[in-house]
Amino acid sequence: MSAPPKGKLGRLARLSGLTGRVTSSYVGRKVAGVFQDEDARRRALDKLHLRNAEQIVDTMGRLKGAAMKVGQQFAQLASTLDLPPEVQGVLGKLHDDVEPVPWTDVERSMADSLGEPLANLFADIDPEPLGTASLGQAHAARLTTGAEVVVKVLHDGIEETVGADLGALKALLIGGRVLRRDRDEIEDAFVEIRARLDEELDYLHEAANIVRFGELFRDEPRIRIPKVHPHASTERVLTMDRLPGVPLAEFKATGTAEARQAAGEMLAELYYRSAFKNRFLHADPHPGNYLFEPDGTVGLIDFGCVKRLDEFFMADYARCAIAAVDGRRGDALKYAQKTGAWAGDDPKAGRKLWRFCEALAGPYRQAGYTLGGPQDDVLKHVTEATTPLLLHPEIRAPAKMLYLHRTLGGSYTITRELVTTLDLGSYLRKYGGMAIAAAEGRAQA
Repeated sequence: MSAPPKGKLGRLARLSGLTGRVTSSYVGRKVAGVFQDEDARRRALDKLHLRNAEQIVDTMGRLKGAAMKVGQQFAQLASTLDLPPEVQGVLGKLHDDVEPVPWTDVERSMADSLGEPLANLFADIDPEPLGTASLGQAHAARLTTGAEVVVKVLHDGIEETVGADLGALKALLIGGRVLRRDRDEIEDAFVEIRARLDEELDYLHEAANIVRFGELFRDEPRIRIPKVHPHASTERVLTMDRLPGVPLAEFKATGTAEARQAAGEMLAELYYRSAFKNRFLHADPHPGNYLFEPDGTVGLIDFGCVKRLDEFFMADYARCAIAAVDGRRGDALKYAQKTGAWAGDDPKAGRKLWRFCEALAGPYRQAGYTLGGPQDDVLKHVTEATTPLLLHPEIRAPAKMLYLHRTLGGSYTITRELVTTLDLGSYLRKYGGMAIAAAEGRAQA
């Protein structure tokens, strides 16, 4: 495999070539479709979507860096934006399988950013990385005070590639008509993705997120938030406490049923409290961003992707969700319009949207719903209800909702792995009620 081009022009040429190939393939398919019936056209187009998705994954996987991160971000939002399931599966193969940056390069970058010899701050640093991701690399270290820490170091030059990589992917998806959504909806999604990526490229912004989360959950012993060490942190270097715990797979295999239940309850508390009460959401629910202790205490790491949520939007979202759970169709659809999820009034679209709401509401109507249990079929019902929505462009994925639903889906997936029994309706009513009270200027209970 050839090395990824580091220069902006080289990366742009690689991505532009991909865009041209994919766009041309859709033009050719449109011409060929003139001579086929509807079913044959649909089957051929699905195959083309799949083949082009494989090209996207191959090219972005080779480019690494920002292209990989952009692809991952988009893949995680793909179900909301209407990519065929097979394409979502292919995009899901975009993982952080990144070659480690040599320690000598990391050491030089750290010293340049911190402005002093590393020995002044660190007693020792392990040259073998804990992990290497698309945007940065992490090392275990010990401060001169004796504190055990993790140091994240941003890859050199990564900021320069984000704009070009994101623009190329947008041109690819819009120009190639890979998505069956309105252009302005896709544009809004990319603005949202770019905003989150820009924040992830500023470690001082991430440090502020960590401090804020520590304040918001200081009264919660079941969750651990690392402490930031400001004297050893800059825009490109972030030093924080190393948390105890093991990854999800190990905890799932070794944790007791009681500990897994406790961890699942904490993950649910984290999502609903963050989204509806704090409106400050850890929006990267990847299994690698959680650590689990033997008693089920959850450690939360990687605070680069955080979504701040508008209080009036969250109040309308809560009103819509609670109405759906209560079976109040008219109210649910009214507030779906207020959130921007339904930009129209076609009765057929309303019926299909209500079917989708019903599918989502099912687990919230049961006092003890076991995520990951034998009766957990919510994904099947949601998938079946989603497909008919694609015929109605007036049913949209508002940008404000993208990371909210991404986090809900990711939290569900992790909690499902732990096989957790929850009263989801009580979380929604408690914290959704707080969102409504805040928007109405009432004291939160």
